[in-house]
Order: sequence, then C-alpha cells, then structure tokens
Amino acid sequence: MNGEMDNLRVVLVAVRNSLNIGAVARAMSNFGAMQLRVVNPYEAAWREAKSAVGAAELLARAEECATVAEAVADCSLVVGTTAVGNRELRQPLRSLPEAGPAIRERLTESNVALLFGSEKRGLSNESLSYCHWLLRIPTREEHRSMNLGQAVAVCLYELGRDGNATERQRTRRGAGERRKTAEEAEVPQSTRRAEQRHKKRRGRVAARMEMVERIGEAWLRALEKSGYVAPRGKATAEGKLRRMLRRFALEEGDAEVFLGMVRKVLWKMEEGKK
Repeated sequence: MNGEMDNLRVVLVAVRNSLNIGAVARAMSNFGAMQLRVVNPYEAAWREAKSAVGAAELLARAEECATVAEAVADCSLVVGTTAVGNRELRQPLRSLPEAGPAIRERLTESNVALLFGSEKRGLSNESLSYCHWLLRIPTREEHRSMNLGQAVAVCLYELGRDGNATERQRTRRGAGERRKTAEEAEVPQSTRRAEQRHKKRRGRVAARMEMVERIGEAWLRALEKSGYVAPRGKATAEGKLRRMLRRFALEEGDAEVFLGMVRKVLWKMEEGKK
C-alpha cells in the first residue's frame, strides 16, 4: 500500500458503537492507515472496542482527544465526510473520486485528517467548521448513509488504490522536463520567471491547524474587544471565522506573520484601555 498513508489521521467524532470502532480499526489496518484518533467517544463502547479481537495494536496506539481542534492540530488539510441529506453545507463538497487525488497529493507533503461523525447524526456543524471541505461517497439517492466501518473502508480503498500513481507522475514529469531543456532557450525570460515562481509556490508548506486555530482565537478576542462581536453572537462568529480562515489556505510562513499582526493589534487594544 501507499507509504504516504502514514500521514493520514482517521478521526472518529462521538462514535457510540464498539463494533463500528473495531470495523474501522480493521479497515485501517488493511489499507495501511495506522493513525486513529477518537474525539469524545462513548466510554463503554471505546473500552469494549479496545479489548476486541482484530487490529489490537492499532487500537492500543489510538489517541483519545477531548476536541476536534486537538485531533487535527498537526494537520494542514482537514476533510469531513457527509451523506449530505437535507443539511445546509457551508463548505465545498466533493465526491470521493474527485477528493481522492487532492488528498493523495497533500499526503505527500503533510498530515491530513479525515473526519467521520457519529453513527446516528454524522458530524455536527461545529465539527464541520474545522474542515476545509467535505466529501461524499456516491451512493443511491434513496439510501445515502453508510455504515461507519464500511464508509471508512471505501474511503481508504480510494486513497490507497493508486499508491504508485504519484511516483509515476513524478517520473513522467521529470522525463518531460528533461525533454524541454533544449527548448527553454527559446522561451521568453518573463515566461520562465513566471513558471519558476509557480514552482516555488508549489513547494511551500501549508499551515498546520494548530497555528490557524491560534490565529482564530486571537482574532476573535480582538473582535470582541472592539465590539464587533457581541457576547451572545460569539459562537456563531467563531464558526464563521474558523471557516473563513480555512478558505484562506494559509501557508506556514504567512500564518506566523498573520498571528503576529493580530496579536500586536490585540495588545495595542488592551494597552489603550489601561
């Protein structure tokens, strides 16, 4: 299987059935995704799942997290799963075949979190606010939802089945670049500079969610102190701000500068009130 699956974090949020947790762990072991994190699980089901036969080592290493923010802190891309139904979505939605290549590409660079919600209700709107975008497994309109263990297995199969594609693409790309070497002298200098800038941008590292959350927390405090956000509207504003920051797709260096800016503004506001 694809060695880059080491960078995938499967995150289960508020799951309640030990059999489903066991099925998820076995599917992860099958496809080489060995990093499981659970957020606020039903305690009895979690204890029973960890003692179940199958994928015992993976379950023993699984991390229990208090919040979704904690579970995705070291990831640069967070993707939520949904059956959609009648709910209103505030993030872009992709089908699994469309999402697969984008996730595989990011896995070559950094950690990716794939979120699954509870068996009964799926991911809450709050949990979805931590996601950059959402994916849906194509199913019959008359029967959209899938068993949790089956949904995880299908997603992991899609991500792992083309494990050698990235390497093949790199090989073809390298061969193509070598063929173009003789032609580069004929390309205008301005065009070559633009291409070089594009390649440089592709090599940059996306910001981890830990940094993005710190920006959001500081920004929200500044908005509260300025009076822009009223106390009763804090929860709504927090969700909107979290989704907006993810749409920015900040790079690591820019995120550090952004956080410094917001903290400086916040410090000045606090100093002015003394």
